[in-house]
Amino acid sequence: MVVLAGLLGLVALVVVALQLWYLAHIVWWRSHPPTSTSFMRAQLSVLRAQDPNAKIAYRWVPYERISPQLKRAVIAAEDANFTVHEGVDWDAIEKAHERNQRSGKVIAGGSTITMQLAKNLFLSGERSYLRKAQELVITYMLEAVLSKDRILEIYLNVAEWGVGTFGCEAAARKLYGVSAARLSVSQSARMAAMLPRPRFYERNPGHPGLVRRAAVIQRWMGAVQTP
Repeated sequence: MVVLAGLLGLVALVVVALQLWYLAHIVWWRSHPPTSTSFMRAQLSVLRAQDPNAKIAYRWVPYERISPQLKRAVIAAEDANFTVHEGVDWDAIEKAHERNQRSGKVIAGGSTITMQLAKNLFLSGERSYLRKAQELVITYMLEAVLSKDRILEIYLNVAEWGVGTFGCEAAARKLYGVSAARLSVSQSARMAAMLPRPRFYERNPGHPGLVRRAAVIQRWMGAVQTP
């Protein structure tokens, strides 16, 4: 029993230390941009297995140098209640679960922008209850420490938009030859539509699903409030 209690105590200590490590990074990012993310490092590892000199395209830009149209488009596409929820949109998760139950497969996730940021920054794409629980803890940390505009700023700067392409600045220049500040309504809607499957849509820019989703997002954008 003593050994078991000691092991449980050690596990608890490790878990607490890990949460403090996450929290310390989030506090730092309140005033400093991330230099890399878990998703960036994973993608770079894959690319360097094919080419040892491969690099990630990533260039941070401040919130005011990101097109308001892209902010609206991403909120419309990914998280309509972003400005009002506290990190987790339980109603959206319930609706996504009901849709998945009706279809018999996973077609909706219900993840908020903050939840996606938590995963991108620290975690992997693996699906497990343990990873999901950790994602929720980090999500609430992000909401407690950062403002809504800072969360959106970081998300837009680290989101994946194609093979080795991270952040709206690198993506805007690669896709349209303009800065993120100059993205138009249609360009923004199309970039937001790419987010669920960025590598696939990069390879298939004329895919009907992408075209339809971009058109729907563009119709929704006018009603979106940005932080």
